[in-house]
Amino acid sequence: MDNEDVNPLDTFRQFFALQGDVLVLSVAMFAFSLGFQMTGRYMPRYMSVLGAGSVAIGLYGSFGNLISAVYPYPGGALSDRIGSRVALTLFGLASTLGFGVWLFAPAFGFLTLPPLDLGALSVEAVTLPVGIFLGLVLSQAWKSFGLGATFAIVKQSVPPDRLASGFASTETFRRTAFLLGPLLAAGLLATATFEVGFRYVLLVAAGFGLVATALQHWLYDAAEDSLGKSFAGFSAVVDDVRAMPDPLRPLLVADTLVRFANGMVYTFFVIVVVEFLAVGATLPVVGGLNPDAYFGVLLAIEMAVALLVMAPVAVLARRVGLKPVVALGFAVYAVFPALLVSAPPNALVLALLFAFSGLRFAGLPAHKALIVGPAEENAGGRVVGTYYLLRNVVVIPSAALGGWLYSQSPEVAFGVATVVGVVGTGYFLVFGEEFEAYA
Repeated sequence: MDNEDVNPLDTFRQFFALQGDVLVLSVAMFAFSLGFQMTGRYMPRYMSVLGAGSVAIGLYGSFGNLISAVYPYPGGALSDRIGSRVALTLFGLASTLGFGVWLFAPAFGFLTLPPLDLGALSVEAVTLPVGIFLGLVLSQAWKSFGLGATFAIVKQSVPPDRLASGFASTETFRRTAFLLGPLLAAGLLATATFEVGFRYVLLVAAGFGLVATALQHWLYDAAEDSLGKSFAGFSAVVDDVRAMPDPLRPLLVADTLVRFANGMVYTFFVIVVVEFLAVGATLPVVGGLNPDAYFGVLLAIEMAVALLVMAPVAVLARRVGLKPVVALGFAVYAVFPALLVSAPPNALVLALLFAFSGLRFAGLPAHKALIVGPAEENAGGRVVGTYYLLRNVVVIPSAALGGWLYSQSPEVAFGVATVVGVVGTGYFLVFGEEFEAYA
């Protein structure tokens, strides 16, 4: 395939050329991504409808960050013990059950945390919907296996000088679910009130989870699969940190700052659009959409732009190098919060803003190539695991901080997030290294 002729359809052809077991795992990833995207981006809105405030929503976001940080290691250990195929089935069933717990979240009651007064930091009593947090514990189980699998698939399937293009292929396939999921949610939410419509969304997500679990259980053969077999205990983490390739260190610092900034406000994007700006839309053929449904359309616009630009930008990376492409993604991450919170309540303006936000995904394949590319042969999994463990641990409190700032003022929360993101982007531009060999 000629480098100059890559397009989104090429990435699908590359993806479906992968070996059968890899394809089965990836189809399951696609189905679960549909469920996650239909539900996850609306969960803060669901919490708000149930009576949770911004601090509770922020704590939910940080709890999700905590799970993302700690799940992969016990997930790998469990896979070692019972085998990849059984582990995948259990993870899939747990995630499906999590969607069900969310469906009946009000029945689990609420937990009230006492007020906190630490001088400058004062937080009133916080009411937490127990079912939302319990559902999150279960629903995120399958993801504990997905990240490492994605990196290993690409690392094993493409030559080093095509890593960015390889990641563009898998990302295009996976993120098609990110496009379809919000559209399905928007269609369901347009038919009823949010409380009723979101219950339909959760039912459909659970259905996707069941189908994906069944497919991977019956079709996936993990007999020769090495994923999850290198877990050697938490003491190995320190050694892996010390052995991390030098080029990754400035990338890790910058990425952590940018992700911390995004984590402060990410859970509040739906709240800003639906409650703060309260923007709906009237679309051709579809007709009038309430703000909840229109938010799903905005997410679809964002992902449509991402799907269109990821493959061409991966080709561009071969011309200009990985660093400028990664910096572009960081910059979009950084400035989007300030643009969103200061936007007028206009449907077209929001559509343009979310289209702009889609450009942040343009640098994602190059970013992943820069992470795994410098790793030694057969050490890519450890490098990726260490990188994401460090980043995710630091980012854990970001949403809680953002929730507290949002309770003071949405503009303050989104403004602080933008400043932190700009600092991270600037750090990468100054100190980040270039590796054209992995473009």
